[in-house]
Amino acid sequence: MGGPRGVVFIPEDPAVFVFPLHGARPIQDPTKRVRVNRQIRISPVRVIAPDGAQLGIMEVDAALASAVEQGLDLVEVAPLARPPVVRIMDYGKYKFEMAKQARVAKKKQHIILLKEVKYRPGIEEHDFETKTRHARRFLEEGNKVKVTLMFRGRQIAHPELGKAVVDRVAQQLTDIAKVETDAKLEGKALTMILAPR
Repeated sequence: MGGPRGVVFIPEDPAVFVFPLHGARPIQDPTKRVRVNRQIRISPVRVIAPDGAQLGIMEVDAALASAVEQGLDLVEVAPLARPPVVRIMDYGKYKFEMAKQARVAKKKQHIILLKEVKYRPGIEEHDFETKTRHARRFLEEGNKVKVTLMFRGRQIAHPELGKAVVDRVAQQLTDIAKVETDAKLEGKALTMILAPR
């Protein structure tokens, strides 16, 4: 039921109003909707044949009759052009191809994650090698690595020991990584970010 603009009134409970979030977008963006057949109202239009040939500028009714005659749809491809450009095509097949392209693009994209590897100032050699091996694997996968060196208790009195460990990690991974953010002390942790080359 109607209420002030942007307010939805629920009739079951007269005291309940639903206010949309400030700056919320509609679920479907009307600017991305494609007009097909009778939805195209602007006339005249520039018509493109199914094979890509220009048929010229004609009235919407004539273009639609031509599309129906071929058993195809009239699809608006450039609504902002003057006159708007429409194409005679199989709209169902077109939608399928667009969805397929979107799936392929989504499959190919790689999201870069920030993985964290934690060290301690007095780390033993074997532990150091294992953690550095993990960092190398993360970098090979194309992710960034945050090297964190945690100080405990009075270890913070000797930050140079921690800096030596972090520098050693950077030196061991220099073949596949570059230092994106130099080591800096944040509270009781020394952090450095490595990015793949």
